[in-house]
Amino acid sequence: MDQEVINSYIPLFKDAFLLTVKIGWLGIALAFLLGIVCAFILYFKIPVAKTVVRCYVELFRNTPLLVQLFFIYYGLPAVGISISAEVCGVVGLGLLGGSYMTESIRSGLEAIPVIQTESALSLGMTNGQLFKNVILPQAFTISVPGIVANVIFLLKETSVFSAISLMDLMFTAKDLIGLYYNTMESLFLLVIFYVIMLLPVSLAGTFIEKKVRFKMFGD
Repeated sequence: MDQEVINSYIPLFKDAFLLTVKIGWLGIALAFLLGIVCAFILYFKIPVAKTVVRCYVELFRNTPLLVQLFFIYYGLPAVGISISAEVCGVVGLGLLGGSYMTESIRSGLEAIPVIQTESALSLGMTNGQLFKNVILPQAFTISVPGIVANVIFLLKETSVFSAISLMDLMFTAKDLIGLYYNTMESLFLLVIFYVIMLLPVSLAGTFIEKKVRFKMFGD
């Protein structure tokens, strides 16, 4: 590998990295908000809304992000809705991630034994106190591994943004390879920048999981 080529490519990959991180985390924030709202709808079995949420979850979990991006970016303009590539990336990632976050959070909520809710109500707790002090803390602890796995999955899914002409890491690597044929240098930097993006998240997720489990269960 040519060190001079790598040095000359680093600024380009840095800009692509910042764009990828920005869109990735905005999409994850949207996914988390959607996941919370949809999980609560399913948990409380809200009529009509639960059917809509279930259809949404099944649709987006069973179609690739690339197809969803194509539909949003190239399909919606046909009906008069045109959005930028960056917004498309955030919305597409958020909708896909929301379907996965919904299931992670819902499974945490439904994992709480019924005996705990019955005991809390028998002690005089209101429904609000029960949800806040008994269900939510345990549900969050149970959901943490799934949420962290979804975050890492969504950050990796940003690699398909190049399909809608976003200058992300993958687009930059493919562009440089196509122009200058410095394949090894481009792929090396691509791997390095993805590790920089994903490794801290993985380590932080492991730390958070251990902390919340120790706080709740003491092991």
